[in-house]
This record gives sequence, structure tokens and C-alpha cells, in this order.
Amino acid sequence: MRALFRKKVTWAVLAVLAVAGAFALWAFQPWKLFTSSTIDEALPVAQTQTEPQAPPPAATTSATTSETTSATSSASAPPSTSTAPAAPKELASGKFVSQEHTTSGTAAVLELPDGQRILRFTGLSSSDGPDLHVWLSDATAGGDWFKYDDGRHVKLGELKATHGNQNYAIPAGTSLDGLRSVVIWCDRFNVAFGSAPLQL
Repeated sequence: MRALFRKKVTWAVLAVLAVAGAFALWAFQPWKLFTSSTIDEALPVAQTQTEPQAPPPAATTSATTSETTSATSSASAPPSTSTAPAAPKELASGKFVSQEHTTSGTAAVLELPDGQRILRFTGLSSSDGPDLHVWLSDATAGGDWFKYDDGRHVKLGELKATHGNQNYAIPAGTSLDGLRSVVIWCDRFNVAFGSAPLQL
């Protein structure tokens, strides 16, 4: 045994195995099979706008007149009014279907009152994994995942969490024409964990 470890080829093989093992741990991150994360982001709404109160009448030189005017003004001044927050408009939505991993929940493209568009996940449940991203794709949801990186897709960023409610901003000027699905995409291994159709 000692003679074996004295040979250079033995150390070379051990070095190769160590590098390969380290690479496999980095690439596959097997511990993520047992991890998950949750986020609960609120649905964006417009800020409530409050109308300013009318300014009080100008004060007079008479103390008695000033007090009377002030009392009358307080009684007759209209209370401040507020408008209800405007709700986002739903442009398209669909339910997730499982692909490489079991995935469920709802995806919806929403337009906010200020014109900004977001992708919102509601009740998402999926698996953890390395290098997960959220895409809008021109491919259909479900089925063979090799189609997703062959056509047009819009990257919205890394997946924030494996579970919960979450929002992703859609870049300004993005055309939604022809985009037919939302994909949770593993960029490292080119597989789809799950996808949802975008239906009007």
C-alpha cells in the first residue's frame, strides 16, 4: 500500500478525482434537493391620492370676527377625500405544469396603472436547483423543454424563491406578441423545471 502511494501516477489520479468531485458539487449542488425558500411579495397597487384641504379664510383685525370666522370655517370646510387604489389589469395568465420537477401555482402578466407591466407568481411551489431563472418564451408550456432556448425568450431575472407569491418586472418596451409561456429555467443544465401558458 505504501508503495502504491509513492507512485506519481497514484497522486495524479487522486488529484483528478478531487477536481472532478469539486466540479460535480459546484455543478449539481445536490444539497438543493433538500432545500427550499419562500417569499410573499404584495401585489403592486397605485398609491392612494389625497386631495389637499382648502386654505382657511384670511384672518380679520377683530378678535371676535376672527373667532367666528374660524369656527364657521371649521364647520363648513369639506373633509379631505381619497381615491381607492387602482387595481392592476390582467393581460394574460395560466397555471403551471410540471416538467423536470413538480411545479404548481399561477403566473399572470399584469399592467399597473402607471403602465408598467409585471409577471406575478401566485402560490408557486417548485424545487430548488442551481442557476434558476424566469423566462417569457414563445414556445408552448409543457412537453419537451429543449424548445425553450431555441426560440425567442425574455429573461426576467433569477427565481426569487421556490415557493410563495412574487413579482418580476417586464422590461419597458418588451413586446408581448408571440410570447406564449412562462418558464422556470435551469440555465446550468438547460432544463425547464416547470412552465405556465399565457392565455388571454
